[in-house]
Amino acid sequence: MTGSMRRCWIGLTVVVLCACTTTPHSPGTSQAARPARAMSGTATLAAWNDTPAERSIVDFVTRVTTPESKDFVPRAERIAVFDLDGTLWPEQPAPVQLVFTLQRVKTLAPRHPEWKRQEPYRSILRGNLKNVANSGDAGSMKLLAATHAGMTPDSFSSIVHDWFDNASDPRFNRPYSGLAYQPMVEVLAFLRANGFKTYIVSADSVEFIRAISQSMYGVPPDEVIGSTVRYQYGMSNGAATMTRLAQVETLNDGATKPQTIQAVVGRRPLMAFGNSDADLPMLEWTTSGDGPRFAALVHHTDAQREYAYDRAARTGKLDKGLEEANVKGWLIVDMKDDWQTVFKGEAAGTAAAK
Repeated sequence: MTGSMRRCWIGLTVVVLCACTTTPHSPGTSQAARPARAMSGTATLAAWNDTPAERSIVDFVTRVTTPESKDFVPRAERIAVFDLDGTLWPEQPAPVQLVFTLQRVKTLAPRHPEWKRQEPYRSILRGNLKNVANSGDAGSMKLLAATHAGMTPDSFSSIVHDWFDNASDPRFNRPYSGLAYQPMVEVLAFLRANGFKTYIVSADSVEFIRAISQSMYGVPPDEVIGSTVRYQYGMSNGAATMTRLAQVETLNDGATKPQTIQAVVGRRPLMAFGNSDADLPMLEWTTSGDGPRFAALVHHTDAQREYAYDRAARTGKLDKGLEEANVKGWLIVDMKDDWQTVFKGEAAGTAAAK
């Protein structure tokens, strides 16, 4: 496991266990002049305020999809990539997959009484997450082995599905499956309605994301690019088997994202959306291509409806990205000003949580 992988787990230091505990479910062109609001059936950007941010997305898509436009791009080249944590759903106070991992430890603890004496499980069960973060690579490997490995891909997917069916975010009082950002869900649908293929490109486990990518975002499993583990192939009673190992094959973060996009997609994206400095290589790779290109960063500015953080954040830090976006003319999406709603079903302009 690499130093980069350690950074995925260092987010433990910014979370208190009770905050992560899941519970059962208990001005410009006029509106009429812009076709994007009402084009392709339900593919609208209704959850966005009518601001320059929304208009820039619409105008770019209109330019590259209009055959008479000098910026027209053939359908096969219309590729859009999206980071997940902090771009399509919250990553504070901890990434969703990290919450899943902590909860898996608590769920499995009755079967492992020895965990009360072993680190990092002992600290997780006691709520001492600073010690968990300090356990480094060795602790991360133990957590990976206990919660993500030793099972078939189908078994892991079933566990993830069950967790999403029964776990809720305590602050927003809604299931994790209901934490997709409605404005970004609309952007994904809007792009697909205009001939784009949309990919989720994340540092999270690819199989963790695939379990919910279609239902939450309309993104099929084969259009998910994430971190991967190694597998062991074998035969059992004449049937082929595949078992997940506690070994990281690829950590899909930072500069690795453009590499995996090239390996999986084989094309440079036309549009890229992120929210942190870790997404800069993906946005830089996208905008370094010839012809029209588009890059956007979601800036978390709404402490009332979601969270407010940027330069000083441990998880989802956005510092260099703000400077680079201003220099290169990338879109900075101001969550507070540009989004009418944050989550689906939320009344426009109201707080998502008290």
